[in-house]
Order: sequence, then structure tokens, then C-alpha cells
Amino acid sequence: MTTIHGYSPSGNCHKLRLLLEQLGRPYRWIETDSSRGATRTPDYLAKNPNGKVPMLELDDGRVLVESNAILHWLAEGSGFVPDDAWQRAQALSWMFFEQYSHEPCLAVARFIRGWTPLDSPRRAELPRLHERGAQALAVMETHLSAHPWFTGPRYGIADIALFPYTDAAADGGFDLSPYPALRDWLARVRATPRFVAMPAPAPEHAALIAASR
Repeated sequence: MTTIHGYSPSGNCHKLRLLLEQLGRPYRWIETDSSRGATRTPDYLAKNPNGKVPMLELDDGRVLVESNAILHWLAEGSGFVPDDAWQRAQALSWMFFEQYSHEPCLAVARFIRGWTPLDSPRRAELPRLHERGAQALAVMETHLSAHPWFTGPRYGIADIALFPYTDAAADGGFDLSPYPALRDWLARVRATPRFVAMPAPAPEHAALIAASR
């Protein structure tokens, strides 16, 4: 049995749930609220010294961390990973883009707006995050203007990696109206078989997002 330690409102965690549901693969989900210190306990740190979610754990004790590494391992041998080596490399390049250029802006802006107080000094970071995040979204828009997917010719792991925080971009204060190809791609992902949406933030986080400027 595959066990995922994850925080449901996290896009990095949701990408694993989405893939597992679409694979039809059984798994156990252990809700791990990283915003309340659940990843800093001695037991958790003994398995993942980096103290983050998600974490995959197998019954034999093996542990795998980093969301896109887990995503790739779970999808190995399935139609979600291209057979062609060049297309696989292209998919991986988008997954690296997601973690280096996309997630640090869209996910962090969402966290600041929904998980920090309205008077938090971290809110001073938002203008720069919005600027850099818009650049990442523009790169995606350029690609999607000529290609339907990020994983070669069909939907796969790179699309799953990029989907959650892009779909929740409004929570971070991003306007997707200037990106029609990107919005069409989001709709295509939502229409894939066995798609599951990321849960909405809890009421206290939704209230902070609504009150953010």
C-alpha cells in the first residue's frame, strides 16, 4: 500500500492525489497540516528531515519526498509518462520549471494571502511575486498557444504538476483573463477522466484571501 502524507489544500500534495485517482491506484492518505507544525514532529522528521509535505511512504519503510519526484515514480510505466525519451525530457523540463519558476511565485503568493495575518510583513513580497508569477504564466501561455499539453502530445505528469497552483492562481491574487490558451488548458485538464479538484481552503484561510488586496 502506498501512503501519502499530505496537506489537502496544498497544490504540491494535490498533484499526487490527482495522479493516483486517475491511475485508479489504491492509496492511503494521512492528512498532515504543515501550517500547524505537523511536519515538525520528531516522528515525521525522522522520516523526512526536510520537514515538508508531501511524503510518500511504502509498507516496507521506504520513503520518497519532493512532489515531482513522487509524481514521476508513481507514473512510471503508465501512459502519463511519454514513451519517447525526448518527450520525457521535455515533460521533465516543465516539471523543473514548475518548481523553479512557477510554484515559488504562485504558491507562495497564495500562502501569504491565505495563511498569514493581514498585517504580516511578508505581504510586502506580493508585488514582486505577482510580477514574477505573471512572467511564468506568460511562458505557459506561449507554449499552449502552439501545443495542447505540457507532456508531449498528450496529457500527463507535467500537466498534473502545473495544474493545481495554476488553477488556484486567483487565491494568490493572479488574474488569468489575459491568458486564453492557459484557461483552455485548465478546462481540458478538468475534463480528463477521474479528475478530482483540489479542496477549497478552510473558511479561515478563505476569509484571509477574500480580505487581501
